[in-house]
Amino acid sequence: MKRKSINAAAAALVGFGLTIGAAGAAAQPPASSTATPASVKIPKVIPGFDASAMDTSVNPCDDFYQFACGNYAKMHPIPADLPEYDQFIALYEYNTAVLHNLVVKAESAGPDRSANQQKIGDYYESCMDTSAINSDGLKPLEPALDRIQDLKSKKGLPALIAYLNKQDVDVFVNFGSQQDLKNATREIAVIDQGGLGLPNRGYYLRTDPRSVKLRQQYQQHIANVLHLLGDPVAKAQTEAKNVMQFETELARASMGIVERRDPHKTYHMETIKAFAPTVPVLDVPAYLKDIGSPKVASLNVAVPGFFTGLNKAIDDTPLSTLKSYMRFHLADSYSMQLPHAFDAESFSFYGRDLTGTPQQQPRWKRCVNATNRTLGDALGQLYVAQYFTPGMKHEALTMVHGIETAMGKDIEQSDWMSPATKAKAIAKLHMIADKIGYPNKWRSYAKLEIKPNDALPNSMRAREFETAYQLNKIGKPVDRNEWFMTPPTVNAYYDPSQNSINFPAGILQPPFYDKNQPAAVNYGHIGAVVGHELTHGFDDQGSQFDGYGNLHDWWTPQDRANFDKRTACIVNEYSSFTDAGLHVNGKLTLGEDTADNGGLRLALMALMAREAMDGGHIAGPAASAAAAKYTTQQQFFIAFAQNWCSNMRPQFTRMLIQSDPHAPDAIRVKGVIVNMPQFDKAFSCHVGQPMDPAHKCRVW
Repeated sequence: MKRKSINAAAAALVGFGLTIGAAGAAAQPPASSTATPASVKIPKVIPGFDASAMDTSVNPCDDFYQFACGNYAKMHPIPADLPEYDQFIALYEYNTAVLHNLVVKAESAGPDRSANQQKIGDYYESCMDTSAINSDGLKPLEPALDRIQDLKSKKGLPALIAYLNKQDVDVFVNFGSQQDLKNATREIAVIDQGGLGLPNRGYYLRTDPRSVKLRQQYQQHIANVLHLLGDPVAKAQTEAKNVMQFETELARASMGIVERRDPHKTYHMETIKAFAPTVPVLDVPAYLKDIGSPKVASLNVAVPGFFTGLNKAIDDTPLSTLKSYMRFHLADSYSMQLPHAFDAESFSFYGRDLTGTPQQQPRWKRCVNATNRTLGDALGQLYVAQYFTPGMKHEALTMVHGIETAMGKDIEQSDWMSPATKAKAIAKLHMIADKIGYPNKWRSYAKLEIKPNDALPNSMRAREFETAYQLNKIGKPVDRNEWFMTPPTVNAYYDPSQNSINFPAGILQPPFYDKNQPAAVNYGHIGAVVGHELTHGFDDQGSQFDGYGNLHDWWTPQDRANFDKRTACIVNEYSSFTDAGLHVNGKLTLGEDTADNGGLRLALMALMAREAMDGGHIAGPAASAAAAKYTTQQQFFIAFAQNWCSNMRPQFTRMLIQSDPHAPDAIRVKGVIVNMPQFDKAFSCHVGQPMDPAHKCRVW
């Protein structure tokens, strides 16, 4: 749904989008051992209809984002420890505070605490114990560093790559499990491009001054980390330059982010026998055995050309540079669990240089979120017990079902699809699984050992535990009850291979769903999110999968041509929008733009249907005095726009435009509003005004 993962691999799911992750974080003095607050203040939640954010001096037909959000940035300056502030961040900050109090409660639960409480409490406590982390220095990392340093020849690389990949250290390649795109009942092995420290290949190849400077900063970051590992300054500088050259060759061999949006381009089933000779430096059978993969005869080679390039890059690169490359990525990957200088250096590049964030997040926030990432189902149980009532789940399901009904009507009423394709679209729609709040079955962490005062080893064991969990799926039937976000996450996603829409409890909170707000406001907020995820099932990617989750063409040629013509309109429209001096890449954002446009139409259709069913008035809370000045539909559109009220650092905006499949926040409002005649009618706009162009785009 929203976005934002700073230096993590892009998810294979179609999400709405928020993950603050590493870039939200900052250099803290190496201070006290367990300097965790006993409790933290729970931030005030922004209301669903935020009149204070509005600039009513602006004509909504001229600039609706400014009308709905014009005062938001003044009211909400960006905190020094964040790259932006918006409604999602506000709820993220709220959830982080409530999770903190749950974690601290688990930490101090006493000798009778449950196994999950012990793991939650000890993981958080060890993460917070910076005195022990600083005192330990590099000692916990020395076995891994020694393995790298002791490498005598490139013949030993496969075992070492597997050892590092098992700990989720992104070097050379990515290996894991995935649902078979063409047989959605089974899990298969997949090997993919990897090994880059910058967000994507474009960062290595663009020649504009900002990109050149960022590469220089990244190269210096590599040198700084190598120096912290003990290399003399001159040697660290030389090796950083060599590592940068090696990563650039990997980038050249990698597939671009726009191409990767086409699932056909990342699906190439190969037998091990046929694939292994194409990348002899990896010794594929040995690598698979060492990483712990079940025996497989074939796997998906996502980007075959990458492995040709990888083989050449390794052959052409001295062993000493490959060692420096692995040492750097190992230390950078574990920077938060290493002494303060490593943590500060990682933030200096990924926070300050890349996103413009001046200050790192307080450590307690980062440790809370690290605990959530590691023990999400354990902590999620505590979260939903206190913050997600059965009534909230019931209301969410009611809204979802209403929006699914609206999509069925939208498909039936479309004038560009044949009856045959409509029937298959309706069949797929009826097969979508609605996952609300949390999984039906919680994961077990019984085999994960978490110890007090053991920060880095805890992280290592947790990563190996997760890798083993994922690889254990290979060759087994797909578990369609599995979730890929933790319950407290402020996000949502559509999974094309499972044909499911997924709404964690974390986003089903105010301001997105607020029982004290009228239906128009809730439909504009969370209803638009629901419609967005539902529409992903029928965007340029989702439309290539059938109701069972298989990559299968169920369209007639003429209907697909009609669809492509409509999506081309969206591509051209969004490519004309600019922010931070850059044009939006309409081909990259097409899926999200389609979902934004279709999702709001569906939410409005469902709202009007519910109002009609209730005799012209939906039972529920009355509008606030500020909201009551506007009609039901006007409240709906204002609430939708206020999903995207934001204040963002220019560096972060530039990074997102160059790497994120979502358009910038203000454009997500404009790009939808200019295509909706219903908005024009609600605000009495006329053709020719900026929000009412004569030419409009529509897919759904």
